[in-house]
Amino acid sequence: MLRLIFAIILAATGFLLGREAYLHLLSQHVAGQYWQFTLLFVTPVIGAALGVLIAPSVQQLFEHELTEAESSIERMSPPEIVGGAIGLIVGLLIAFLVRLVLLEWFAVAGAAGTYIGLALYLIVSVFCVYLGVRVGVKQRLGWLARTGGGVPANVQRAIPKIVDTSVIIDGRIVDIAKTGFVDGPMVVPRFVLRELQMIADSLDSLKRTRGRRGLEVLSTLQESMTLEIAESDYADIHEVDAKLVRLARDRKGKLLTNDYNLNRVAQLEGVTVLNINELANAVKPVVLPGEELNVNIIRDGKEMNQGVGYLDDGTMIVVENGKRLIGEHVDVQVTSVLQTVAGRMIFARPKR
Repeated sequence: MLRLIFAIILAATGFLLGREAYLHLLSQHVAGQYWQFTLLFVTPVIGAALGVLIAPSVQQLFEHELTEAESSIERMSPPEIVGGAIGLIVGLLIAFLVRLVLLEWFAVAGAAGTYIGLALYLIVSVFCVYLGVRVGVKQRLGWLARTGGGVPANVQRAIPKIVDTSVIIDGRIVDIAKTGFVDGPMVVPRFVLRELQMIADSLDSLKRTRGRRGLEVLSTLQESMTLEIAESDYADIHEVDAKLVRLARDRKGKLLTNDYNLNRVAQLEGVTVLNINELANAVKPVVLPGEELNVNIIRDGKEMNQGVGYLDDGTMIVVENGKRLIGEHVDVQVTSVLQTVAGRMIFARPKR
């Protein structure tokens, strides 16, 4: 529909321009009545055909600029939007007043002066509108920013959380969201959805299972909390991680991820990161040396005579001289606790 509208508008414009070109340019240089009659019909048709041909390019340019404008508005707060709108109106008003002076001043020079005055008016209008919007956005209308622009307080405090693919596939975000510790809105970029779909359609059975699990997690999240699909994309950036960091910075949000490398890059870029693994380690029960635990030793360790077991939360326990106790539930005494990037590791020895 949009392409049809552009084609009609540009075809009509080309037709009228072709007719004007014939009346004011070609007709003065053609003597024969046959050629004048032919050009009278051919020139407007050629103009209309050219208008139809350039319609797709004009439509793509229009849609690209519209997307950029929408992305810029999404990054603004309500006070910035209102301030920019007021600056736009003031800029147009100033440009209109300047127009009255310019046209009256250059009208004495005849038609050429009028054209020069109109050109200067367009330049001054663009300058005034641009300056008004920039100043209005920077001012942000302090009184509106203090009152919140009529937006409820709970909505103002809600900082968007940009969700990474690793968090969606991990699945623990569903349980965290149900507890209410993560407030909305939770933002899932369109390029993350595309990456998730590619994983779900992979030929590798493991990747395919992980991708489908991620899609199920998104469906569950959508039922329990506000889930926003962000259409923002960055054509100049190809890596998904770089796009996530850019989007989080533009939206003034926090990045929700399990990726260690993305975590470090985002922190270098000044983006706040919420890491699910760090949260899981933080809420694990504190175990001190000397405490007693009951653990099921399921396999041998790396060192000689070591046995390995796990707590209910997945914490690894390395038991000295526990190899001979594999398959048994044993009371052990904690000797030391080691915190690593991957998680926490507990060292213990059997009580008996």
